[in-house]
Amino acid sequence: MKKLSKFLPFFLLSTALLPCTAKYREVEKINAVAATAGRAECVMEVNSRRVLYEHNGDIRLPMASTTKIATAITAIEECEDLAREIRMPKEAVGVEGSSIYAQEGEVYTLKDLLYGLMLRSGNDAATAIALSVGGSVENFAAMMNQTAQKAGALATNFVNPHGLPDREHYTTARDLSYIACFAMQNEKFREIVATKYYAPRAWKNKNKLLDRYEGGCGVKTGYTKEAGRCLVSAASREKMTLVCTLLNCSQTYERTEELFDDSFAAYEYTRLLSADEQIEINVNGKRVKGVTKEEFYYPLLQEEKELIEIKSKAVRGAANKQKDEIIGQFQIYLSKQLLFSGNLYKL
Repeated sequence: MKKLSKFLPFFLLSTALLPCTAKYREVEKINAVAATAGRAECVMEVNSRRVLYEHNGDIRLPMASTTKIATAITAIEECEDLAREIRMPKEAVGVEGSSIYAQEGEVYTLKDLLYGLMLRSGNDAATAIALSVGGSVENFAAMMNQTAQKAGALATNFVNPHGLPDREHYTTARDLSYIACFAMQNEKFREIVATKYYAPRAWKNKNKLLDRYEGGCGVKTGYTKEAGRCLVSAASREKMTLVCTLLNCSQTYERTEELFDDSFAAYEYTRLLSADEQIEINVNGKRVKGVTKEEFYYPLLQEEKELIEIKSKAVRGAANKQKDEIIGQFQIYLSKQLLFSGNLYKL
């Protein structure tokens, strides 16, 4: 299945027009906020960024070590060579909170530090990565904020790479889901957060969901007194990958499993167009066939399948186009609201 990340800016606009949780009988129990619910919650499908469930999704809250999702994907995108060696700086040694217990001058690869960051939640690893990649914690935090903006998380602000408390360090459950979805589309990131045990350093992943839940494949735990227990999780079933974000939740794993179960039961990852779909277009009164070059999947409730419409229109000069040139566009609508548009090419 082809990824649709290049269409992300459009999705972020279009999905905001759709109801976060449709009022259908399949999702009634998702709508009912359980006693185990967190202060804020969001379930989102990775590729489309559709919000399948949300509770207090736009409330600004601290997020503890789930911050490190942004730390990791920022470092991965900035540094192609994960084998680069980093000598542990004095500033990174002894940072409060969780740690990989690195010593000053000890040499790690960037890859090692990323595993220490995401499996062991090392605040020393986070600081070392920030200093090595960004030159300073402040500069790296600015880079993290750029990553958040690319992901569509516009209500988030990072001031450090580890998530230790700061009044200016915050996110929302929806924003953190956007960031996690963005990160989960990176192969290196997915590999790291799905790893249960990193043998080179004998590090075991703290994320118990990898063992507890069928299809669990990431991403990060977090806890501070100020933020409470936080968990961002990912799970995949039948081509659909979901991200669940819980902020300040006393029973993170139980609540995540409940939300995943309900969301996978209610939504089906539906292929609306294949990569070689033929669609007719009206060109100067004649019906001409165009072809798509991208697959398009979208999570749908059963009732929504009847509400999908696919339309097409020709571009200027379509009659004179040669084979494989763009002759028009298709648009996919759900309940009269535009989900996606793409190019049609002449057969």
